[in-house]
Amino acid sequence: MNRRAEPLRLALLAVCLSVSLHAHAGKSNDTLIYASDSEPENISPYHNNLREGVIVAHMVWDTLVYRDAATGSYKPELATAWKWESPTALLVDLRRDVSFQNGDKFTADDVVFTLNYVVSPDSKVVTRQNTDWIRSAEKVGDYQVRINLKAPFPAALEYLAGPTPIYPAAYFKKVGLEGFSKAPIGTGPYKITAVTPGVGVTMVKNPAYFKGSPLGTPKIGTVKFVVIPDPETRSAQLMTGAVDWIWRVPADQADSLKASPDLTVIGGETMRVGYLSMDAAGTSAPNSPFKDARVRQAVNYAINRASLSKDLVRGGSQPVYAACFRTQFGCDTSGVVKYEYNPAKARELLKAAGYPNGFETDLYAYREREYAEALIGDLRKVGINARLHYLQYAALRTAQRSGKTPLTFQAWGSFSVNDASAFVSVYFKGGPDDSAKDATVAKWLDTADTSNDPAVRKADYAQALNRISKEAYWAPLFSYSTNYAFTSSLNFKAYPDELPRFYEASWK
Repeated sequence: MNRRAEPLRLALLAVCLSVSLHAHAGKSNDTLIYASDSEPENISPYHNNLREGVIVAHMVWDTLVYRDAATGSYKPELATAWKWESPTALLVDLRRDVSFQNGDKFTADDVVFTLNYVVSPDSKVVTRQNTDWIRSAEKVGDYQVRINLKAPFPAALEYLAGPTPIYPAAYFKKVGLEGFSKAPIGTGPYKITAVTPGVGVTMVKNPAYFKGSPLGTPKIGTVKFVVIPDPETRSAQLMTGAVDWIWRVPADQADSLKASPDLTVIGGETMRVGYLSMDAAGTSAPNSPFKDARVRQAVNYAINRASLSKDLVRGGSQPVYAACFRTQFGCDTSGVVKYEYNPAKARELLKAAGYPNGFETDLYAYREREYAEALIGDLRKVGINARLHYLQYAALRTAQRSGKTPLTFQAWGSFSVNDASAFVSVYFKGGPDDSAKDATVAKWLDTADTSNDPAVRKADYAQALNRISKEAYWAPLFSYSTNYAFTSSLNFKAYPDELPRFYEASWK
């Protein structure tokens, strides 16, 4: 029997017996309900870095620039035009026909406030890597701003088209961050009407969304995000019609759902990469084994990446050996060490490092428990006995940034930014998530991030990636594939950047 069949059957039975889960989703009442396993700790896009928060952000807020997912070209969104006055000054003209969802007119004041707020030390932004290239923004006219950069940053438009939504200045100043997180306002195609921690977010179509937006006019009246941590329960609710759309469906569950004529199942590889980070700096304990490069290399040799990709993740997943995704500019992996699966080599390195019998450690994770358990199994075969600590993401991030995690299993989707600065520079440039603190790597990355010469950028990213792999600061594992399952009455298109664009969806 399929190992997931019985849990799924029981979950389906529980859903059918539950009065509280009568179906309220679907075409009949123009309400799309989508479910996921995690929720952002704060709905404000700059104050969470969870993929679920990224999805909501693209529904509710607009950015200055739009990147066409099909062609990669940049188009006007809240901006109408832009030009570089110098390598560190970008002049931006703004639309004059946009209003926020509370009726306030969108002007240069909102752009200036947003960008200056998110770079201020007091903003409590958790996604600071997305904006730390900005020095300031200044108002040139009611519909013109100048964005001043700290240094040349050739990926500026890529970031302005992604993780930099614009906030309503007057409203945010009035309600503050706490009030904004409970009743957020944007200019986007959908407006949030309810934020219920532990339950989800309700959004309705913005009737005043500006004409000519590259996002198009939203077609579905109400979109609800609901939190359902258990994968079997998510599948069961989809099958009963309580929800319309789910994702991150395990491969064997996806195979089972394909048998239903009322459901559509699609999938494929995404930009998201799973990885093991190791406490190379030794902050979790003075005698941390992971301070020794030989131990870190042993971990890399101990992991059977090919098996994880082929047999567990599936759906187009590929082994990954570098701290970037291959389509990102600067992700040159030609010089990185491609650690083959070699348990004997791993045990040999552990012995040389003074651990002939291995050692015990703690492994922290927040998603895909079955993946974490498979990694623990591989490590155990070479003598590394890891105890799993399975936490909510915010708790794991706090523990890691406090230097308490010797080993973590995490994933990173780069905010769908197709530039290596959105990956390797986030984790190895000295920031709060940098567990290596290698000054040489950080220097190369700083040059790569700021040079306007593509050849220089490529060369310095390559040097950084090569050193990271040789020192084995991480064990990059595999690219994620994402299986989507949804009602067959829904028109939905999936993209490799792992960003479901529900504003494009419609009923058949």
